[in-house]
Amino acid sequence: MKKRMAMLVLAGLVAGMMSSAVMAAEDSDKAYVQEKGTLVVGITDFEPMDYKNEDGDWVGFDADMAKAFAEKLGVEVEFVEIDWDNKILELDGKTIDCVWNGMTLTDEVTSAMDCSNAYCDNAQVVVLPQDKAEEYKTVEDLAELNFAVEAGSAGEAEITALEYNATPVKAQSDALMEVAAGTSDAAVIDALMAGAMVGEGTGYADLTYTLSLNSEEYGVGFRKGSDLVEELNAFFAEAYEDGSMLKIAEEYGVQASIIEQKAE
Repeated sequence: MKKRMAMLVLAGLVAGMMSSAVMAAEDSDKAYVQEKGTLVVGITDFEPMDYKNEDGDWVGFDADMAKAFAEKLGVEVEFVEIDWDNKILELDGKTIDCVWNGMTLTDEVTSAMDCSNAYCDNAQVVVLPQDKAEEYKTVEDLAELNFAVEAGSAGEAEITALEYNATPVKAQSDALMEVAAGTSDAAVIDALMAGAMVGEGTGYADLTYTLSLNSEEYGVGFRKGSDLVEELNAFFAEAYEDGSMLKIAEEYGVQASIIEQKAE
């Protein structure tokens, strides 16, 4: 009888340990991603961070870094274009595993997600037709304009704070098209995107970017409580130390904006 009781107690302890292990795995984003074999990255079309090359493959500074991080985790990377305004819903609903797309670390973002260390400096800048830029030299001069802004973006937040007229669009690239087509007077987009897509030698040679409305930093967002945040911060520190991060940054012309990464 005593032997049977001891066996039952032992079985109970083993079952409890196994249950705890299962619960721990369920609570671990790293285990979840590795079990399914993919890191699903939420993005928008945002050169030079995430955009498609001539072969239709996603490339860019963020895209290439995400590929390298997925490789370190031992999984494949999958890029999913999302509605930027719904990024938090997509993340919490597990249709994506992270938001990695030149995402500004705003109060809204950091309160809704667990975020990596900042890795890149940025600003929101005003894009105008070149032949009109001289007319708008101060923020106050912009009051009469109608702006195209990406819905849910830091650019939209800046224009809303100024109480200027804004037309939300799906992506920053759409905001540029609005200005080029003359359906909006100006756009507010990320400086890094403006540097890559506006001016001489680009597809928007007749546009230019002028005033900076703020200064900000980029980070990668994960679900609240995700253990992938610590994993990514360590990866960033290693990639900065061994030079691979700056090598990728140089390929896309964003090296001057990279923030030094240190091991925690």
